[in-house]
Amino acid sequence: MTVFAEARQDRVGLGIAMILLSWLFFSFVDSSVKWLVLLGLSAFQLAFMRYAVHFAISVAAGGVRLSTAGRQGALLLRAGLLASATFFNFVALNHLPLTVTSAIMFSSPIFVAALSGPLLGERVGPWRWTAVGLGFVGVMIVVRPLSAEFHWATLLVVYNAVAICLFSIITRRLAGEVPAQTMQLYTGAVGTAVMLPMAVLTWENPEGLRDWALLVGVGVWAWAGHEIFARAHWFAEASVLMPFTYVFILYMAVLGYIVFGDVPDAATILGAVIIVASGLIVWWRETRA
Repeated sequence: MTVFAEARQDRVGLGIAMILLSWLFFSFVDSSVKWLVLLGLSAFQLAFMRYAVHFAISVAAGGVRLSTAGRQGALLLRAGLLASATFFNFVALNHLPLTVTSAIMFSSPIFVAALSGPLLGERVGPWRWTAVGLGFVGVMIVVRPLSAEFHWATLLVVYNAVAICLFSIITRRLAGEVPAQTMQLYTGAVGTAVMLPMAVLTWENPEGLRDWALLVGVGVWAWAGHEIFARAHWFAEASVLMPFTYVFILYMAVLGYIVFGDVPDAATILGAVIIVASGLIVWWRETRA
């Protein structure tokens, strides 16, 4: 192996390590939110802090750069989709185990595969459609819409998966035209502005230092996760990193058990495995192509 190949291998390893770390931070966000909503803090307050801290760090780290070359509408829609998905996710975490929300959310790549044809003009072949159908089956197993265990909050998480799908597609369209820092600033600014009025009306001060730290940490971990996630792609291709994003489900299962005593049932585990398998089919075909 040449020195260059060894260096390349080290950089890919660093990218994988960073992607694993980023999803660990994202799992801290959802776990902290579930803890805080169970204490009685409102979803509006938590969503506001997630975006306000994110926005403050983004401004401090990179300054304000909002030149968008006529892309304001797409940037606002992109930010609005993420803000609404964040809020509904925080509401759902008050009612559902972490493993259920994370399993449904990871159907988002399947929606991307289904919509990339009509929205991006990409060819969607039989393998992609097979993965989409398989992923849908997995989601239905987790959601169980016709069973006694069905909870209305699962519909919020399904909306979140679709919203994140559209968020990803808009990001693809804006990539190369709008700086990443500008997209980060719009995301933080819109989320902060939208959540502020209801956050003020529903605000309750956490009781102790630990809960204050968790409240601020929601924004810090969200910003850090997005930053590390983006930088991981400097060291490895997206096709290499994609399979490792499913570690989020494992993180959430472990944290759900340690912190809340949640044990995923057989149906949730089966549905999560099917969703992961459908995503890996899309990844496998993309890497072969």
